[in-house]
Amino acid sequence: MLTAFTRMTLAAAVALAVTGCATVGSDFSAPANAADATFRHQAQGAASEAKLPAQWWTVYGDATLNRLEQSALRDNPSVKAAAQRLLQVQAQSGITRASQLPSVNLSTSAANSRTSANTSQALALGGRSIEGNQYTLGASMSYEVDLLGRVRRMVEASDAQALAAEADRDGVLLMLSSQVASTYWQLRGMDAEMAILRGALDTRRETEELVTARFDAGLSNELDVSRARIERANAQADLHEVQRQRNLLEHSLATLTGASPSSMQLPAASASSLPQPPVIPVGLPASLLAQRPDLAGSVANLRASNAQIGVAEGAFYPALSLTGNFGFASESLRELSKGGSRQFSIGPLALSLPIFDGGRNRANLAISKARYEEAVANHEGKLLTALREVEDALSDVEQRQQQGQAQAASQSAAARAYLVARARYERGVSTYLDVTDAQRSSLAADRAAVQINTQRLLATVSVARALGAGWQPSPALAALAPVKTQ
Repeated sequence: MLTAFTRMTLAAAVALAVTGCATVGSDFSAPANAADATFRHQAQGAASEAKLPAQWWTVYGDATLNRLEQSALRDNPSVKAAAQRLLQVQAQSGITRASQLPSVNLSTSAANSRTSANTSQALALGGRSIEGNQYTLGASMSYEVDLLGRVRRMVEASDAQALAAEADRDGVLLMLSSQVASTYWQLRGMDAEMAILRGALDTRRETEELVTARFDAGLSNELDVSRARIERANAQADLHEVQRQRNLLEHSLATLTGASPSSMQLPAASASSLPQPPVIPVGLPASLLAQRPDLAGSVANLRASNAQIGVAEGAFYPALSLTGNFGFASESLRELSKGGSRQFSIGPLALSLPIFDGGRNRANLAISKARYEEAVANHEGKLLTALREVEDALSDVEQRQQQGQAQAASQSAAARAYLVARARYERGVSTYLDVTDAQRSSLAADRAAVQINTQRLLATVSVARALGAGWQPSPALAALAPVKTQ
């Protein structure tokens, strides 16, 4: 028995040695990255090596935004769901990885039996029946020897899918943080508009009092009084409309941070201006694979699809499995642990080779290859989309800045026109209609300036999101999608 056991062990060792010599399928290589040297709308002289911090929203220097971002990343239900999806895929990867190791089971049993005295076997023994107890204690082992790396390719595909799920989780975090920042700056834009409208409302009240006094003194007419009242009422209505929109944004922020909409009450900012947008470091197009989780996840899916081709190829080759049992069996518990109760079996060392399957394996291989080519095409599309998103965001930053400069000139001219129109009206040189038109133009220019500044802040958020918003990949993901194409 010892000689047979030694032979089985040597056979298994030889098989394991063969395992390291050949592997089905081809090893994965990262796809080609963007070939562009720079982004078209990138500012001149922008640092190519600079990168956003992991908490990218801190570049705005707003304590309230920092607090909202932390609350969202901690309490948002979508983040919790993404984390659980990642745990599921990682656990599934653990199940697949277990296929590389032997499976060992321990079993025990106790039974009492009696055979019939009237069967042919019993009659051959003189019509005797056999009865008694049966106690067993044993262990069994089974192991698939990975001759050509089919199991290793399965593990590789499963691990890559886990990396893709990790990238998806990070993508949820990135999208959530950008949504919080965008919603917050829209809300602060509404605060600035409300401050402007409150100032306009105060001015219109003063103007209405002035026109009414002139009317009482016989220096004006009732039409001017009506116009003054209309302008004051319009400013009041606009203020209520902006407040309504601000309430909606506040409710949206509450939902993003995982809080009840009724519990979110952000104090309105009193300033009628917004902070200057920060400068977002852009880097190079070739660095996008290492900056965006969606692209890193796409590469992980490519690796999984490539490994599945190896799994499909492995079905064409022999499969080798080894089983064994060792234990004790006895009629009496007292005799169970003695050497005479020992029993074992080694083998069979089974080798199976597919001969005819009606083309099933060939069809599975064709499906795996087609899925890989589909994943390549999808990755190319995602890379182009990422480049477009960066270019769009950079173009918005560039054009919004120029638009803001032009609007500042319009705002200054409109304010001056209102002062001139009011002075002329007070001296009786022009009608109140000129004052009304100048008021409307000045208010529209002020609100347009705030809206443009809000869009400039939102454009920087878009740039940060398109560049990956300071995403820091895990070492495994960073190794999967290197910056330089190999």
